[in-house]
Amino acid sequence: MGDLVLRGGSIIDGTGRPAYPADIAIRGGRIDAILAPGQDFRGEELDVAGLVVSPGFIDMHAHSDLAVLADRGHVSKVAQGITLEVVGQDGLGYAPVNDEVMAATREQIAGWNGTPDLDYSWRSIADYLAKVDEGAAVNVAVLVPHGTVRMMVMGTESRPATADELGRIRDIVAQGLRDGAMGMSTGLTYTPGMYASDAELVHALAAVKEIGGYYCPHHRNYGVNVVEGYRACLKIAGEAAVPLHLAHCHVNFPQNKGRAAEVLSAIDEAVGAGLDVTLDSYPYLAGATYLAALLPSWVHEGGKDAMGQRLADPTTRKRILHEIEVEGSDGHHGVPMDWTTIVIASTQRAGNAWAVGKTVAEMAGERVASAGDAFLDLLVADDFGAGCLVQVGNEENVQAVMRHGAHTVGSDGILVGDRPHPRGWGTFPRFLGHYVRELGVMSLEEAVLHATSRPARRLGLGDRGVIKAGNWADLVVFDAAAVGSRATYDNPKVLPDGIHHVFVNGEATIRQGTRTSATPGRAVRRMQK
Repeated sequence: MGDLVLRGGSIIDGTGRPAYPADIAIRGGRIDAILAPGQDFRGEELDVAGLVVSPGFIDMHAHSDLAVLADRGHVSKVAQGITLEVVGQDGLGYAPVNDEVMAATREQIAGWNGTPDLDYSWRSIADYLAKVDEGAAVNVAVLVPHGTVRMMVMGTESRPATADELGRIRDIVAQGLRDGAMGMSTGLTYTPGMYASDAELVHALAAVKEIGGYYCPHHRNYGVNVVEGYRACLKIAGEAAVPLHLAHCHVNFPQNKGRAAEVLSAIDEAVGAGLDVTLDSYPYLAGATYLAALLPSWVHEGGKDAMGQRLADPTTRKRILHEIEVEGSDGHHGVPMDWTTIVIASTQRAGNAWAVGKTVAEMAGERVASAGDAFLDLLVADDFGAGCLVQVGNEENVQAVMRHGAHTVGSDGILVGDRPHPRGWGTFPRFLGHYVRELGVMSLEEAVLHATSRPARRLGLGDRGVIKAGNWADLVVFDAAAVGSRATYDNPKVLPDGIHHVFVNGEATIRQGTRTSATPGRAVRRMQK
């Protein structure tokens, strides 16, 4: 890794200030100096005339927990200009775990992360981050996943935690934070986090208050009670006295069209009362998750074997479908199911690949079955491993959230399967190209701030997210007139346009638009109080 100077670029430094001409000198993995155009610097020169140089993009909501270890190229994220990802999201992750929970987690979220061939011997946050330090395509930060911790202590039981169990959960969260985690995440529509009371969460968050970090919830309802769902997160964070980062802050479903203002007003009210709040969103209308997440919460209790028994029982099966299709199950946020909005994105068994790319309604038509039965049959046939897209977004809500002063960018990218969500390949270029350049939702300088310095501040990283001397040289060089995503729902695994060079810790991961062989990414640990 030699000295390098980027010559002739237009600097957007991440602070929101207007772009300005300057050269950037890199030495020892860090930004050595911001030079006047043409100023002397001894080292290799890279001509970036006509291009923007910005801090590297920070993906505040990533599901690359295994991909960063299994795929050293990781081009889907690197090619977007991402230099740091935050994993351990939605209350489910691969550390901290014990042997039993590692096995269960690998099965439960195979629809998010697949089951790559890895040495899964790590158990703690410290062990996981040490694996990242062996070399990755991007820098990686991690959250302590509350649901996984709860599983270690209580399994998948739907009941309140005892006083002893509350203490054990808090202690495990605390150790994860001491190991370098950035905070704690929850998945309050996923097993077993969905069984935790608000009081349990406040108790666990006492570790965050004591040791440091932030709370990152996937909250309980994005549908019929969307405003109440967000208010509950704000209330929990306020009671726990910890900073809050709202994951994938979307206001979805047809009945919530135009209601983003209510959510944002609740956030502004909490900020006005002194709560430290940020949020992330992705620039798409569809969501994505594993298919079994659409089931009512009570169906998940006891794990996969118990789920299979419930789906095999005719009476219980009828009850499940009534809740999903008529009442609106909590797995679908209280909204009665429209099977034309659920698209199969992946299956883990080759024999079920015929379903990929089809809506559940289309799939049922081919099988001459009711849509509900086709859904349940596929779950069983694929051993609950299938993934799906959920087409329930509202464009005006997406733009309203994006404009908010607490907004950051998170891809929520699921990279596995034949037809995954295109956000895994296109989030940041689509944000800059479609929403900023074409629709003009904000200036380019403001957009870069959303993707760089604001998330860096949330993570407590004083030496990333802004172009200034002494900071780590995480940098993106892009063409503001051409940057954009080419990934689509029909063809999602397509690399973007306009990203010319990407540097992680001063080393090129993209050079002249092509992935290098470098793996300079390392674990980024929370700075201790």
